Amino acid sequence: MIMRKTVGISLVLAGLFALGSAAQAQSVRVGIAFGEGGKNDRSFNQSAAEGAERAKQDFGVQVFDFEPTDPSQLGPGVRKFAEEGFDVVVGVGFALEPAVTASAAEFKDVKFGLVDSVSPEEDNVASLLFREHEGSFLVGYLAGKRTQTGVVGFLGGMDIPLIHKFEAGYRAGVEYACAEEGITCRVIANYVGTTPAAWNDPAKAKEISAAQKAQGVDIIYAAAGGSGLGLIDFVKQEKCLKAADLPSGVSFIRDPFVDVPKPADYASACSGDTRPMFFIGVDANQNYLGDTDNDPATLNHGLTSMLKRVDVATYEVIRSVVEGNFVGGIQDFGLENDGVGYALDEYNEALIPADLVAAVEAVKQEIIAGTLEVPEER
Repeated sequence: MIMRKTVGISLVLAGLFALGSAAQAQSVRVGIAFGEGGKNDRSFNQSAAEGAERAKQDFGVQVFDFEPTDPSQLGPGVRKFAEEGFDVVVGVGFALEPAVTASAAEFKDVKFGLVDSVSPEEDNVASLLFREHEGSFLVGYLAGKRTQTGVVGFLGGMDIPLIHKFEAGYRAGVEYACAEEGITCRVIANYVGTTPAAWNDPAKAKEISAAQKAQGVDIIYAAAGGSGLGLIDFVKQEKCLKAADLPSGVSFIRDPFVDVPKPADYASACSGDTRPMFFIGVDANQNYLGDTDNDPATLNHGLTSMLKRVDVATYEVIRSVVEGNFVGGIQDFGLENDGVGYALDEYNEALIPADLVAAVEAVKQEIIAGTLEVPEER
């Protein structure tokens, strides 16, 4: 039987834990095997890398990583670390499950962390799962409250059940918010592909983004790994929707950003009857990527980001090995323990006013309390 436990997370991880000795901590070797897109995808993989780096700074562990050049290379990285007797190996992504499970069965003295999947090797594998639908509901709620056309988009990476959870939560959040506003909203969803290459195809993501804009979409949420960078580039290039270009049946229903100061490049490209476009980032805080003039006070094209704290999960697994209290089995990360959430910072402060923050926080508490149920399936 696989053991399940909910892990409490402190987002402020300060100070050193009792290690026995500095030499002991420094002898701990950590291997990180990344999935498609690589560690610099500014999203899922990068978040895991940041968690490992923080563990390196806090505990003095040695961190090594492996980036696949193609999907066939996902497994060898995990096995190589295990063969060399690393203390803990983290597989970043569900595609690493076969390699983690096989290596865990053969190398019982090695501890493993597996993100986004479950391994039956419960004794030496911590399976790190997230309630992505909960965080996606919150960013969907924000999209529903801020949409200027009543049409919003979802851009998925690989068309699989895991990403369907993002879509399901997002749809539900949009619909909930729009119902509160007394309006009917549409969510248009498209996926980059059906193979692991879908995580690293920004060109295809741009094409999908353009097609969604042509249907009147003004806010697009991407759960697509490195492909999501194509959406971000597209939104920053296009900047806005023009009334004259809206399709039949779609019109501007409100102008919530009229008083937000606009950068010079926006003002020159979007004169007349226009509304700004936005992306919603994923996994890491990608708000800053929407800045076009190095001034957070002016209009930013990142409305918010759905935070999936892969960095915290990775850090916690490494910490448990350092401290000698590693426990295998399923570990859940959701709203109740800050495993998922949404990003607020200087880049989107002007986009999400205080009354809307209060509203989304109230919805968050309803989800945590169980009075508001978020669907996991489309």
